[in-house]
Amino acid sequence: MELLLHSIKLDWPVLLPILICSLLTIAVAINRFVYYNQNKRDVFTFMQRLKKELVKGRFDAAEDLSVQLGGVIGAVAQEAVRIFQDQKGGFSRSFDISAALATRKLEKHLTILGTIGGVCPFLGLFGTVVRILYTFQDLAVQGNQSAAVAMGIGSALIATAFGLGVAIVAVIFYNFFQSTVKRFEDDFQLIKLLFLSFVDSEDEAQAPQVSQPIV
Repeated sequence: MELLLHSIKLDWPVLLPILICSLLTIAVAINRFVYYNQNKRDVFTFMQRLKKELVKGRFDAAEDLSVQLGGVIGAVAQEAVRIFQDQKGGFSRSFDISAALATRKLEKHLTILGTIGGVCPFLGLFGTVVRILYTFQDLAVQGNQSAAVAMGIGSALIATAFGLGVAIVAVIFYNFFQSTVKRFEDDFQLIKLLFLSFVDSEDEAQAPQVSQPIV
């Protein structure tokens, strides 16, 4: 405890940015946890109900079903219904734009976690190097004092440990949230494939039959 207080007293200019990074990590993690939980939906049941409405050609009912689902998945599905009615020929490109915009909302603030995961170890290492330099300077002035050297080196290593700890937590959250975004993107692709199956079936039905040559 004495070593920690000593480090905070001497190295607070370096520890303060790391502390700010830790608070940002907690804030982003809470924000993303709440957002993803609010947008979590039972996609399997929704896809079955949506398919039944599309088979019957009841697009208004399919759109209402998407509105009832809500969340980012419901918004993407609602946009898919609208695109399917207005421009079937360019459905894939238009849907990809809507899905990409939804993905941007899902990835919001995640770059903060990635940046913290990359920067915090260097902030801690910087604090360690600076504290060791000051320790050697004090050693040169005061002479050989093993206790002072041990205290200085121990204080220096606290900055590195703090920086690494914050970085590890940030990277863990970043990877976890990225996997969550990937699952949402997979749901978007399932919705896209469902609508494309109807586009392809209509194209096949409208394709002219090739007449067989008479022998």
